Amino acid sequence: MAAASSPDSDSGLAESNEANSKWLDAHYDPMANIHTFSACLALADLHGDGEYKLVVGDLGPAGKHPRLKVLKGPTVLAENPLPALPAAAAAFLMEEQHETRTPALALASGPCVYIYKNLRPYFKFSLPPLSLNPLEQDLWNQAKEDRIDPLTLKEMLEGIREKAEVPLSVQSLRFLHLELSEMEAFVNQHKSKTIKRQTVITTMITLKKNLADEDAVSCLVLGTENKEILVLDPEAFTILAKMNLPSVPVFLEVSGQFDVEFRLAAACRNGNIYILRRDSKRPKYCIELSSQPVGLVRVHKILVVGSTQDSLHGFTHKGKKLWTVQMPAAILTMNLLEQRSRGLQAVMAGLANGEVRIYRDKALLNIIRTPDAVTSLCFGRYGREDNTLVMTTRGGGLIIKILKRTAVFVESTGEVGPPPAQATKLNVPRKTRLYVDQTLREREAGTAMHRSFQTDLYLLRLRAARAYVQALESSLSPVSATAWEPLKLHAVVQGLGPTFKLTLHLQNTSTVRPVTGLLICFLYNEALYALPRAFFKVPLLVPGLSYPLETFVESLSNKGISDIIKVNHPLVLLGRWDLGEVSKGKYGQGPQGLQGGAMVTAQLRPPLSLSLQQSPSGLSLRSVQTSRLGLCREQRAGVQVYAPTPWHLLHRYWCSGKARVHPC
Repeated sequence: MAAASSPDSDSGLAESNEANSKWLDAHYDPMANIHTFSACLALADLHGDGEYKLVVGDLGPAGKHPRLKVLKGPTVLAENPLPALPAAAAAFLMEEQHETRTPALALASGPCVYIYKNLRPYFKFSLPPLSLNPLEQDLWNQAKEDRIDPLTLKEMLEGIREKAEVPLSVQSLRFLHLELSEMEAFVNQHKSKTIKRQTVITTMITLKKNLADEDAVSCLVLGTENKEILVLDPEAFTILAKMNLPSVPVFLEVSGQFDVEFRLAAACRNGNIYILRRDSKRPKYCIELSSQPVGLVRVHKILVVGSTQDSLHGFTHKGKKLWTVQMPAAILTMNLLEQRSRGLQAVMAGLANGEVRIYRDKALLNIIRTPDAVTSLCFGRYGREDNTLVMTTRGGGLIIKILKRTAVFVESTGEVGPPPAQATKLNVPRKTRLYVDQTLREREAGTAMHRSFQTDLYLLRLRAARAYVQALESSLSPVSATAWEPLKLHAVVQGLGPTFKLTLHLQNTSTVRPVTGLLICFLYNEALYALPRAFFKVPLLVPGLSYPLETFVESLSNKGISDIIKVNHPLVLLGRWDLGEVSKGKYGQGPQGLQGGAMVTAQLRPPLSLSLQQSPSGLSLRSVQTSRLGLCREQRAGVQVYAPTPWHLLHRYWCSGKARVHPC
């Protein structure tokens, strides 16, 4: 087996030996039954005797039976049940200078923060309730009076959830997820209770109040599901500051003091990191990530973010990206490693392949291999050892390692600092005589050159504006310029000949109004082309959709003669014909005075029209035109429309369905 080992395995063995040389294996219990993540781990001197304990917010197996556990060494010292799953745990000093400096323990669970002193319940802070939906409250009042049945209640609550701006309460959401057989019992149990809509805590961290000392008083900073950040007073537990975010915060990092100046970074569920300052109610900077964040750690003045793309990113507090390191596996958890005796701060990342990697900036310092994937990390003073690493695994195991006092982290790669290519001198060519003369010319005639450039720029803008106006006046654009007919029409020609496939794409560019009653016909020279279908009745045009209309064109000429094929819709009905100027004569004034055989000139709405022309290489789009004038003759029951020859005979159409169309 030793003879068959590869160089990769040898390097991995060397890395493992190097890791073992820096760490002492203090304890490993694969059956500790601890299921948690890094935010729910804290090391604190809870009794003020210099003996640091491990505080664990345990989720419980399969997320059931959450508990607060306090460990002294490898044994459980205290254990208390929790009403909801824990979100974060932190130890902080909540009183001013006294003889005994005993920190308090804060555990965020659901909508509350539970404060413990000396492992005894001390205070419970609840988030302020949110406003209820009045329709939801009225429905539950009706259910309380037995005026609606559970099935009707479910249907109406689902309608409120889809349309209302105010979200439903937890009670209503739980009711909507029940089966039909469980609804009645749920309503009977909860109809007498008062409905409350309350948000929950997603993350928590501590912020020094007025001093930067290690034993200074700290405030609690809470991130809520309601897209808010709250700063609590450490003594009265009132809300000192409230800040709003565009999304729900999941990770928080803070630096500074609340009474002086602080900077807060919040990684949110929308994949962005927002930076807030002391007096800002809204984010000052935004860092947009390409994937969801899985961890956020502040190392000195750099924000290190782990993403779901198996990579670590370094950013400044203003959002500038400094570096990126790719991981060999998915990142499960992250935390800070701070060795105060040597002034070292690094990032610990637990990977799905059972490795814990330690980085300073983008330089790899150490690799720790564990029997199972690590889900939570915590580094600090435990017991009476200053540098202790506590890890919990995916299977519920507990691993405790102690950093040797003689251990020195050495960068394993030379990736820190500028790349070697930066020191390479560029082969810049020497200045030629032409370059020098041109530079002198620009210095002497700089004003004239600038004026000439501005003149040409103005001429270019003028020509573009004239071309745009000309396109609007001659309807050369495939998009209608008027709001009366919001249409877009373009043609696609396929084939090499003599038979071509012509596809028209008609689109309604309006936002809300559909278009109906449109007709499209092809006007062409029958001696040169033959179309099996030259008339279309357009269906109702829904806004935003493109409707393809297909036909075939056959070229009859073998001499390469080409002509224009016009595409337009000649009949646009406005309820009845929208007649324009009517010729006044012996037939009377207006349509009611017309007699049989009277010719009337009607001004129709300008439809879009495409012109196609045949070239030696095939049929091509030539121009877009507008057909404005038509000839019509009014009779008693309808309208007869005449199209000048040699246009193709239009299909029959009229208001009542019996009109005739003839060539004149």
